[in-house]
Amino acid sequence: MPMIRKFRDRFIGDKAFYRRVLGIAVPIMVQNGITNFVGLLDNIMVGRLGTEPMSGVSIVNQLIFVYNLCIFGGLAGAGIFTAQYFGQKDNEGIRHTFRYKIWLGTAVTLAALFLFLVWGGSLIGLYLNGSNDGGNLEMTWNCGMNYLRVILWGIPPFMLLQVYASTLRECGETVVPMRAGVTAVLVNLALNYLLIYGRMGFPRLGVQGAAAATVLSRYVELFSVAVWTHRHTRENPYIKGIYRTLKVPDALAKKYFVKGIPLLINEGLWSSGMAVLTQCYSLRGLTVVAGLNIANTIHELFNVSFQAMGESVAIIVGQLLGAGKMREARDTDNKMIAFSLLSSFGIALLMLGISPLFPQIYKTEAQVRAVAAGFIAVQAVFLPQNAFLNTTYFTLRAGGKTGITFIYDCVCIWGISVPLAFALSRYTGLHAWAIYALVQVGEWTKCLLGFIMVKKGVWLRNIVSD
Repeated sequence: MPMIRKFRDRFIGDKAFYRRVLGIAVPIMVQNGITNFVGLLDNIMVGRLGTEPMSGVSIVNQLIFVYNLCIFGGLAGAGIFTAQYFGQKDNEGIRHTFRYKIWLGTAVTLAALFLFLVWGGSLIGLYLNGSNDGGNLEMTWNCGMNYLRVILWGIPPFMLLQVYASTLRECGETVVPMRAGVTAVLVNLALNYLLIYGRMGFPRLGVQGAAAATVLSRYVELFSVAVWTHRHTRENPYIKGIYRTLKVPDALAKKYFVKGIPLLINEGLWSSGMAVLTQCYSLRGLTVVAGLNIANTIHELFNVSFQAMGESVAIIVGQLLGAGKMREARDTDNKMIAFSLLSSFGIALLMLGISPLFPQIYKTEAQVRAVAAGFIAVQAVFLPQNAFLNTTYFTLRAGGKTGITFIYDCVCIWGISVPLAFALSRYTGLHAWAIYALVQVGEWTKCLLGFIMVKKGVWLRNIVSD
């Protein structure tokens, strides 16, 4: 009994705790869930055009994913300070981080546009390998290029949207980004129907229509978030005079850069590592590319719960650290990690149950559907592991331990996962989903590392006061 009581006191919160956590997590979960659900519907719509269009779009989205995470990582470095500034009610500090985010986001966006415009075709070609599965590689490449040329117009509004939305979340406002996200995905869904298939007098644009719908929805989302933020200065006092100058004091810019650049590099290397892993799986042919795309779509939908919990850890624990409440921060973090891990088991069982059913929705070859079902089952098995990794990562990040998170994420993926996938895909005859499973097993080292660092409390720091 004493052991049960001790476990409950350490890992189970009271009603007030769960109200606070869910008050932050649920709006993020709803926004991400609706976004991913519409992404799922987008994927099905494009998939009805054929295996090649679906594969071309999924390859480009894998490349854009690297840019997206570079933006998230770059802004998160300053966001650590934003959450702690908010805990101290320092509005001028929040203004500085907001302006710094604009400068950093602009630099990353310009670099990404240059890379995609110059080498986009070559990058897509890396995923197209000869196989006997009947896929048309040239058609897939053309579909990917057509999609890329349009989707690049959505990169600048995406960056500015993240500047606003991340700042609002770090200051505890998660409902407004959620509402804007819901509006945007509904616009995206409607335009997809009209532009992909040419309904109600609109031109039939195929993959270009899917890209155009995504771009337009991003402008809608940016407009919604920015207008609300500037109109509600009472709730967001830091926004007053935000564009009076874009100058950031040199000492603070250096401080944000030193803390944030490991996160930017980390997210860039981690996401590019994920892209390399996908390229390794693609050596098994276009069928695997299409099957993995289907699996990843439903996987992202099921992941929204623990992803929202990770972001909630960064916000809630970051604010407690900024307020100097170290003991409460540790206690809250323990309970949030436990909550995320326990809930992930139920979600994993549900995902495992639908693994043979979901691929049947797609109008594609039976072989592609079989590959997708295998990937979904493997992803479900390892979902609790990923939930734990996600919350430990955000715990370390909340305390500004960006150097450690770099080792935690990048060294593991490039030192273990990528070499393992590279060797297995080239020197064995294993199926792609079996390689995927072994790569996940390779991350057990990362789980152990995360457990040790969180338990030691190396993240318990007030970086604003430091």
